[in-house]
Amino acid sequence: MEPSTHTPLSFFDRYAYAIKAFIIIVMTIMLLIPANMIQGIIWERRDRQQEATKEVSSRWGEEQHITGPVLAIPYTLAGQHNAGEFQSYVYLLPENLKINGELLPEKLKRGIFDVAVYTARLQLSGTFTKTALEKLDIPFSALKLNEAMVLVGISDLRGIDNQVQLMWNGKPYFFNPGIVNKDLFSSGIQTPVAIDMTAAGGTAGSFTLDLGVKGSGHIRFSPIGQTTVANIRSTWPDPSFDDAFPPKTRQVSDKGFVATWQIQHLSRNYPQSWTGNKYDIQSADFGIRLFMPAQSYQQSMRAVKYALLIIGLTFFILYFIELSQRRTLHPLQYALVGLALCIFYTLLISISEQLNFIMAYIISSVLTIGLIVLYIAAAYKNARIAISIGSVLVLLYGFIYVVISAEDQALLMGSLGLFIILALVMYFSSRIKWDKLGQKDVTPVNQ
Repeated sequence: MEPSTHTPLSFFDRYAYAIKAFIIIVMTIMLLIPANMIQGIIWERRDRQQEATKEVSSRWGEEQHITGPVLAIPYTLAGQHNAGEFQSYVYLLPENLKINGELLPEKLKRGIFDVAVYTARLQLSGTFTKTALEKLDIPFSALKLNEAMVLVGISDLRGIDNQVQLMWNGKPYFFNPGIVNKDLFSSGIQTPVAIDMTAAGGTAGSFTLDLGVKGSGHIRFSPIGQTTVANIRSTWPDPSFDDAFPPKTRQVSDKGFVATWQIQHLSRNYPQSWTGNKYDIQSADFGIRLFMPAQSYQQSMRAVKYALLIIGLTFFILYFIELSQRRTLHPLQYALVGLALCIFYTLLISISEQLNFIMAYIISSVLTIGLIVLYIAAAYKNARIAISIGSVLVLLYGFIYVVISAEDQALLMGSLGLFIILALVMYFSSRIKWDKLGQKDVTPVNQ
């Protein structure tokens, strides 16, 4: 019987694949550092976009909040703590308010960023009645009817682009800038009006006014009528109705939208008349946001959150090929593949600033997958293996895009996808004869 010439395996030979697996796991975690740095880049670019929006808005007009008209009547009562008198205001809201308008949208550029702005052509009409005033515990003799004013709140007066004229009981009145106080809103316009509280029919005044105002991104209205009806149309194809009240009816198409609101006073938290600053009159505002559909930074941030999945799964495929084909990759080669996967996100961010997100995603995916396929083909000297890895990456990037595009179902789809991926990993790993690893020599891919 011949003596055995078998040389016992050293510790490193016996556990070479385990050590390699540990190195790959550490490398995967380390590659999350550049992924986190990319998230910082996204935040930085988003802040730059917001700065560009603010700069354009400061010149064109900020988002507008339109509140009114409100009838303000001063009154005097004997002071409670002194012998004199003090003056305050009674505020009356219209019995009915109709808002008809059109938003004329534009896209202004600041560098590479687009900013949605608009010019609103509005007509407000309605009537004031004496009913709400009679409910207040104020003597009629205390009212200074000859000093009554109509107030309209406009959040950014720089956006007004016409001389606003009020038709009050058929007579014209021109508005002046400023408001009597800040009980209702912080900025606006006002005009004195003549009212006759002794007129028959209970009507204190009927009004119509045309208002042209410029703004950026968002316009809101306050439903101050006992019944408020608003009809707004525009050629903007992507409106967002995310305020206190959604439209009663809406029609949205590629050519624009038409939206109608009908709001009753019972749906808000303030009455038709009061004194002083008891209520927040803008607490129930409704309106339209000119939504910019190319929210590339938000979608890019979602994509970066899946970096661990893409890097980890790619490394697992390469590691599985090592185990099945008995040909190794150097850890540096793993690192280069991982860096290529990270470069995908910088490509995605930079290209999406010039094109729409889906085109940027396709271009970035093709460039990244193509680079990895060519590199793996050269490393393994086997085109079939490289194409197989490329096919898996195509499916993976396609899955990631579907997940980040489906906002409401993203969690469900992501969970199901991760479950399927884990099941596949468990299946393929179960076919590996772990107890046989390290017993045969392997050939490095660079030999």
